[in-house]
Amino acid sequence: MEQNTLEKTRNVENVRTVRPVGNIVEQEGKVMLKLEMPGVTRENVSLRIENDQLIVRGKRHAEEGDARFVLRERPYGDYFQSFTLEDTVDRDKVEAGMDQGVLTVTLNLKESHKPRKIEING
Repeated sequence: MEQNTLEKTRNVENVRTVRPVGNIVEQEGKVMLKLEMPGVTRENVSLRIENDQLIVRGKRHAEEGDARFVLRERPYGDYFQSFTLEDTVDRDKVEAGMDQGVLTVTLNLKESHKPRKIEING
């Protein structure tokens, strides 16, 4: 077994807080945040707005059993990510869903900040 593989395994096991990766897309007057949280169930996710922060927390439990890991690259522990919300977001119209380990948070923009078409008279 390579020294590099052992070093990598040892380092990942020490990680207890994981920052989920994801994308943020704006379209049709909404901002959609999609975060990958493999192995985390909906019941193990907490989502809240505190002041100007959208705070996402999750928990992925370690795999139990008698097996000895040769390589462990999928970390377990606490997921944490926070985002600063701009004044354009309507904090009363936030929706969230979880499907196959992907958390989708939909942030609606305030009506005054949504794009609108302006008619040209003439």
